[in-house]
Amino acid sequence: MVAHDAGTAPGPGIPTSHPLTAILDVLHRGERFLVCSHTRPDGDAVGSMLALGMVIEQMGKVAHLVAADRVPIPYWQLPGADAIHTMPRIRGRYDAAILLECDSLERTRLNGLEELFVINIDHHITGVEFAHLNWIDRSAASVGEMVYQLARAAGVALTPQMAQCLYTTILTDTGGFCYGNVRESTFALARELVQAGADPIAIARQVYFSAPASKLLLLGAALRRLKREGCLAWLWVTHQDTQRACATEEDCEGIVNVALGLAGIDTAAFLRELPDGGIRLSLRSKGRLNVAAITARLGGGGHQNAAGCTLEGPLPRALKEILAELRGAL
Repeated sequence: MVAHDAGTAPGPGIPTSHPLTAILDVLHRGERFLVCSHTRPDGDAVGSMLALGMVIEQMGKVAHLVAADRVPIPYWQLPGADAIHTMPRIRGRYDAAILLECDSLERTRLNGLEELFVINIDHHITGVEFAHLNWIDRSAASVGEMVYQLARAAGVALTPQMAQCLYTTILTDTGGFCYGNVRESTFALARELVQAGADPIAIARQVYFSAPASKLLLLGAALRRLKREGCLAWLWVTHQDTQRACATEEDCEGIVNVALGLAGIDTAAFLRELPDGGIRLSLRSKGRLNVAAITARLGGGGHQNAAGCTLEGPLPRALKEILAELRGAL
């Protein structure tokens, strides 16, 4: 079963053609559910998993939250964050696995999902219908916004803890309301979540002002290589840089935005050399360029203004490849 761009959230009497009807039917009939998201979870992934788990539990069901990678430091303070278990393989019986922000089972880097009934909830412009039941709303500012719609359709209470998690999804996936599908309804939802108990100041401080020293050291290495060409900027780090800074994958989050912050820059690229020699690419745009279209051609995906993929190494080859793509597009 598939569905596209659901648009505005349905009320209590949702139409039978809406994917929420099918998802709610699965939730009402089942008892045990698995909630997962993509590897290297970001604020939208973590906040959405936690909020959806709360929705399922309010419905009197059991929700197990699992990720292949640990929760990043900025999200440790979210309510229930310690309930997200880090493991490589799914074990046990579940009535369904609900995957958030994924374009495939492989995107989770979890083994064992292929044996389960899978529900795919995604808002990426490059979303793929790979599951038994798919809800893809490309107009949503975050997948957390879709979880909110599900919560409202299920008739569960919007608790302060849930609001805290959902506000985090919107703040982070719009880059602090700077890009993505930000519109009037986005701020209306943010207002409702604050009224329900989300603390916007505390969340912003935790997200943007809790960087470890290793992240700043890695940023310094990247900034030493910062290059600019017209409205395009790029920077990169080697695996040796990462080792010297004692940095982790999550320390790379946000580095590309520093390059994008330069005056006159519309598109920025950040490349990170992986231990196996591959290159992880992050692209950001202020709107002139659809970077999701570029990463999709290279085997990745994402949003119009924020996307990524993995390229073949070595680093000079990958840099040459992506610069050719970007120059051609610009």
